[in-house]
Amino acid sequence: MNSIRIDIHTHSIASGHATTDTITDMSKEASSRGLQVLAITEHGPATLGSCTSSYFRSLKNAPRKRFGVELLYGCEVNILDCEGKLDLEDPILKDLDLNIASLHTQNIKPGSVLENTRAVIAAIRNPYIHIIGHPDDEKYELDYELIIKEAMNNHVLLELNNSSLNKGGYRGDTKANDIKYLTLCKNHSYPIVLGSDSHGKEHIGEFKEALSLLNQLEFPKELILNYDDDLFHKWIK
Repeated sequence: MNSIRIDIHTHSIASGHATTDTITDMSKEASSRGLQVLAITEHGPATLGSCTSSYFRSLKNAPRKRFGVELLYGCEVNILDCEGKLDLEDPILKDLDLNIASLHTQNIKPGSVLENTRAVIAAIRNPYIHIIGHPDDEKYELDYELIIKEAMNNHVLLELNNSSLNKGGYRGDTKANDIKYLTLCKNHSYPIVLGSDSHGKEHIGEFKEALSLLNQLEFPKELILNYDDDLFHKWIK
């Protein structure tokens, strides 16, 4: 399988910022770009202007396929404190297809390496979290060895976020941090996932910067789950 088939991290108009594109718009774009699976992962309620809990509860009634693309409905939940508190309750997360937990400065102030790492590890230990989103923000210094260990123990993936690697991004210069955890994943033969973090349809399925870095690191293709939707589904289930 030579082409990427899955984008695990995108946002529609429902996330409340940066786009007017609907899920229908995004599904159509994903189809035109040859994707087989598109995850719609709206920001959690703690993000200003984003979805309420009732929105996520209603997703079970949404169409599972549009324009030939399988849709996964999930959330990019906000980590709120060092104890790993999230902005959606477990009963809601349990019913979603895919849950990404991320650090955002509007919801949790960067702390020490110990504090930041503790927050991420606590989220990893939540049984309904599948992925840690963009664990490369230079404002949050992390102990990646501890995080990889916990991720492996809890069957949680780390995302390589393409938007993080775009020049001038708000997460700063993330490349050095990406190299740290990607090298650990490579050494442990532990898989990763790529996310475009597209807000709207414009950047769906775009992984140019991420793939460039992975090629530079000679990261094994078989450890990138975006190429095989069957393997990806088996992993998250």
